[in-house]
Amino acid sequence: MERARVAIVGASGYTGAELVRLLLSHPRADLTALVAKERVTPKASTVLPSLAGVLDLPIEAFDADKIAAKCDVAFCALPHGASIEAVRALHGRGVRVFDLSADFRLSDPATYAEWYGAEHAAKDLLPHAVYGLCEENREALRGATLVAVPGCYPTASALPLLPLVHEGLVKHDEPVVIHALSGVSGAGRTPTAGTHFTETSEGIRAYKIAGTHRHTPEIEQTLSRAAGRDLRVTFTPTLVPMSRGILATSYVTPTNEVTVDALIECARAFFAGSPSVVVLDKGQLPDTLWVRGSNRAHVAYALDARANKIVAMGTIDNLVKGASGQAIQCMNIALGWDEGLGLRAPAMWP
Repeated sequence: MERARVAIVGASGYTGAELVRLLLSHPRADLTALVAKERVTPKASTVLPSLAGVLDLPIEAFDADKIAAKCDVAFCALPHGASIEAVRALHGRGVRVFDLSADFRLSDPATYAEWYGAEHAAKDLLPHAVYGLCEENREALRGATLVAVPGCYPTASALPLLPLVHEGLVKHDEPVVIHALSGVSGAGRTPTAGTHFTETSEGIRAYKIAGTHRHTPEIEQTLSRAAGRDLRVTFTPTLVPMSRGILATSYVTPTNEVTVDALIECARAFFAGSPSVVVLDKGQLPDTLWVRGSNRAHVAYALDARANKIVAMGTIDNLVKGASGQAIQCMNIALGWDEGLGLRAPAMWP
């Protein structure tokens, strides 16, 4: 396919807006439809003011037949649960679908029911969904017609750990301990008591700790697949007063004596050729500012020899590599295009 007509379902939210921003600069993507449930309007810039003078498409209500007639590819940027029927309807009409919700990330419907509190309404589609962590699942993504785009926390957490797990450098009988800090945009555009300015601007808070955050099973699934055996995760998410960015710091026990140089070498071999992931030099620690607004992921390592722990760090922009940028990266791979097409711009600086 030389070009793709693209629809965005859920275009009025933060990840939808990021999809629009990134796709407008994509050399092979043509935006043909913007869809939302509540913010239907004849002019997208009335709800996405950054598009004033840039894009005049309307935001329309969801109609599977009309949308399918306008697009080859659809990005579904809807909340979990709400995404299932939209995905089913579009995929059933021959549209290639990239779902940014959690609805198709977990391969076991029982695990989905346990963590999301409802039976999965499209169990028949789960075997067709490819998990879209590009650096781990690149080959499976080629030609995929239904892709589950990973969550932001799982992406930032898994990327620095995957090379180590693949090479057997991490003990499997001890939990992986992850502390991840995220900007407020990860909570979405609809304000709540815990995410409006006065509740977030002067404080930092952990939330949904001790095995209660819904990204926990996704992280475990990713790492367990890479390890070839079950791994357990202790995951502590923390909200910090900034708009964008995630910094995930993980603590794991090495199987044998290892050096930071060896960890870096292992990761650079694993990520060789990636247009997105950079393994930082020894002694350089990641900063969310260095990836802000980009599809970049920075990975770094340190070694606490006294405690016999590897410290693995990863930082991304939660709205780009953690959502919309990664979705486009998945599209590029699925369609046989250059993986970094439209995504190679560096971060905003400062």
